Amino acid sequence: MEDLGLRALYRRVAGIDVHRMLHVVTVLIEQPDGSMQRQTRQFGGFRRDCRELAAWLAELHIELVVMESTGIYWKSVYAHLENAGVPAWVVNAHRVKHVPGRKTDTADSEWLAVLARFGLVKSSFIPPKDLRELRLVSRYRRKLNAMRASELNRLHKILDDGGIKLGGVVSDIDGVSARAMVTALIAGQSIEQMLGLARGKLKQRREELGASLDGDLSARHLFVLGHIEAHIETLQREIAEIDSYMLAALQPYAWAHELLQTIPGIDEIAAALILIEIGDDMTRFGRAQSLACWAALSPGNNESAGKRKSGRTAHGNSVIRSILCECANAARMTKSTLAAKYRSLMVRKSHKKSIIAVAHKMIRLIYLMLSRRLPYIDQAIDYAAMSARKNAPRWIKQLKCIGRWPSPKPAAASA
Repeated sequence: MEDLGLRALYRRVAGIDVHRMLHVVTVLIEQPDGSMQRQTRQFGGFRRDCRELAAWLAELHIELVVMESTGIYWKSVYAHLENAGVPAWVVNAHRVKHVPGRKTDTADSEWLAVLARFGLVKSSFIPPKDLRELRLVSRYRRKLNAMRASELNRLHKILDDGGIKLGGVVSDIDGVSARAMVTALIAGQSIEQMLGLARGKLKQRREELGASLDGDLSARHLFVLGHIEAHIETLQREIAEIDSYMLAALQPYAWAHELLQTIPGIDEIAAALILIEIGDDMTRFGRAQSLACWAALSPGNNESAGKRKSGRTAHGNSVIRSILCECANAARMTKSTLAAKYRSLMVRKSHKKSIIAVAHKMIRLIYLMLSRRLPYIDQAIDYAAMSARKNAPRWIKQLKCIGRWPSPKPAAASA
């Protein structure tokens, strides 16, 4: 490889072929005379084996360790190397294809070491240990939220099966009025009692609501509905507990958490989920374009013979992509420049493509905000009026308490 004009960037490197219960490590050490010393060892997958592996590499003063992102098996090895102070990179397996005809564990580890020595691989983004552990919590929350959505769909289906058409009248079966009516329905209350639970504009649709609640629910329908309702409530409590835990754990990143909430469409929980995925240090990505590409939100670039081919987004972090698409859907219903961008794109694009474009703009905004530590200021939003609407009742109450609120003037007597 030296004859091809490649210059070694590292003199002491290691490649690890990671498996569940076996780790094959090849070390390449350049000697003072220019010759290469090669060592290959195998380690098990238990904790004691990973500690022995990290200690061996630290003893050899390895400058860089490279391993493929094989499932979740790399995480334990990476953590032990991090604790031992050994620099390690996790690389995309697609970008380090093996040489044909050399598919063995030893050959794989040696090939990774060679690529590392000449700097022919690029490290994937690995968040700090604190955020890596918080990812376990946030992604478990996503699973619980998906289970809750599935149970709501099942609830809707059972109601329709029993002739209850409440989902066709209310805009959201998970709304306050709808959930209260379903609970009353399971408890066997009358239609009049259930109509008394309607709130807001639903009070004006009593006749339609009454017809939708008149069905033929059997005892078995009610049995299943009761279990679904109990499961939904359990999931809601668990999600609320996880939310409290996440927000408390993000106190060291409070400045970034508050900045993210200034973007329309991003609330407290969404900001926490985004921060856990990308961290608060944008120097790891280098550019806004790199962050957008990592989040699978950049348009594809595929051109050949002067013809523009598919522009589909590439693969990336599907979790952050999903979160930002949800935030983009929320932002399109606000009075902001993000909503204006969505409406302008809808003239020539589909809804999904427009949402991806808005999410792409949001991730670039996030990069700039966290890099400069400045909040998002939208020219289309009157922040003073918004603050007054939010705080005016509290201000008036405080002024009345201290006697500084002006008393109403008595009406002038009629002639």
